[in-house]
Amino acid sequence: MCYVYIVACADGSLYTGWTKDLQKRICAHNAGSASRYTRSRLPVALKYFEELPTKSQALKRESALKKLSRKEKLELCEM
Repeated sequence: MCYVYIVACADGSLYTGWTKDLQKRICAHNAGSASRYTRSRLPVALKYFEELPTKSQALKRESALKKLSRKEKLELCEM
């Protein structure tokens, strides 16, 4: 299984990514070792995730989520 996710950063920004191990990835973000973007915006909090069967599908969904507006992402996180 693969996951796409949205985290909220301490500065209020949103970050979208994908992973095969969601819990490990969130821990890595908060340790400052997952991405350059979130490293300077710690801590992060998981706001949304989806489980997908393949890496290919996860990458396609991540791309689609990244194209959403901030408002649309926030609405998705509230569902």
